[in-house]
Amino acid sequence: MEGLSKAVLLAAHCWEDVDRVPGRPEMTAFRRRVRHRQARWRERNGLPMGTQPIAPKPGEDPRPLGSRLPLDLAGRSGANFLIPTARAAVDDRLAQPEPHQTLSTQRLWADLLSSMPMCFNLFGDLAQEPAAATAAIHAWWPDVPGGVDCVAFEHSPGRLDADYLGNRSAFDVAFLLDLGSSRGVLGIETKYHERTGSEKTPSDARLARYREVSERSGAFRPDALEDLIGTDLQQIWLDHLLVLSMIQHPSERWAWGRFVLVHPAENLDFADACRRYGELLVGEQNTFASATIESLLAVDGALPLATARAFRDRYLTDEGEGS
Repeated sequence: MEGLSKAVLLAAHCWEDVDRVPGRPEMTAFRRRVRHRQARWRERNGLPMGTQPIAPKPGEDPRPLGSRLPLDLAGRSGANFLIPTARAAVDDRLAQPEPHQTLSTQRLWADLLSSMPMCFNLFGDLAQEPAAATAAIHAWWPDVPGGVDCVAFEHSPGRLDADYLGNRSAFDVAFLLDLGSSRGVLGIETKYHERTGSEKTPSDARLARYREVSERSGAFRPDALEDLIGTDLQQIWLDHLLVLSMIQHPSERWAWGRFVLVHPAENLDFADACRRYGELLVGEQNTFASATIESLLAVDGALPLATARAFRDRYLTDEGEGS
């Protein structure tokens, strides 16, 4: 797809150096396109433009940014959320903070491009409807056992808890499953505008725990960790390990788990990263999967038709393409 011109992006206050991905022109074009897409959605809905930074400090000179909303307005109106159920899920989550959480409410309310509010928009209809959530995940992943009894956003079973990973890893949304005498978890990470990049190598103490969970799981090919540590696949690995650590927890509470990374088909970085990550796993494992947002929306009945249409129009469709 042809990239947007600099003039078009400047006019929309969407020309941002951070969107450039050296050596990957397709990703640069994608990141610029979806930023502009959010700015145009904002304009179509009559919403004012926000700034960088989102909340300027005294004496700081902010600049306009087309993919943002003014923070005060965004917090009052919930304009970043497409459906009332998404806004309700946000309010519920903020009313129930988890220990040691890292949750940016500024991005949640005011950043149109952030994948955090996008996750609430995609799965918010399921938050208070266990039967609908169960039907949806079985439509998307028929082999998931049991039924959903809780949908938890920005969730970790225990941040900084050494019986899990001892870090702050969390799922964007977790579908907690009732398996009768035990529990299961379908943990999901959502991506939108993000790119991949090499990560800082963890400390020796944390790395020892990550190796332990990896080796006990039996999910990885021999020597796979050498292709994960400090690479652009490390964050996927750590999110996957959170599920695996739950299955291995001393309480034996968790009998089944899977980590799923969900991204737009246009995001070639994460499409490629998921493919490469999958190649490092043994063939029979079922604790990791990836899916495009488009594939989830294409499953009839998984989400309300109006939600799927509104989501496509905002996040996946440029003007003139139709929905």
